[in-house]
Amino acid sequence: MKNPHDIIKRPVITEQSTMMMEENVYTFEVEGSANKIEIAQAIEAIFAGSKVLSVNTLWVKAKKKRFGRHYGFTSKWKKAYVKLSADSTQPEFFSGM
Repeated sequence: MKNPHDIIKRPVITEQSTMMMEENVYTFEVEGSANKIEIAQAIEAIFAGSKVLSVNTLWVKAKKKRFGRHYGFTSKWKKAYVKLSADSTQPEFFSGM
């Protein structure tokens, strides 16, 4: 198994993801080659006391950006919605919200 911190890159904290936290759904940016099983195992390894019920993944498309006269694209990245069980402990960096 890969290092869990290599699979889970960072949490995604937006207005929509904050509202989803009330339903125990947390959003993370993950490695592009990671599958749902690896993501679930990484979350359970990083956040002790958490039980993953489901993982949904999607690719965030690259956006066209302008740099002066030239155009370029932002990088595409993979997002994971992780649903934790009701008796799971909340991840510590989300506890202040």
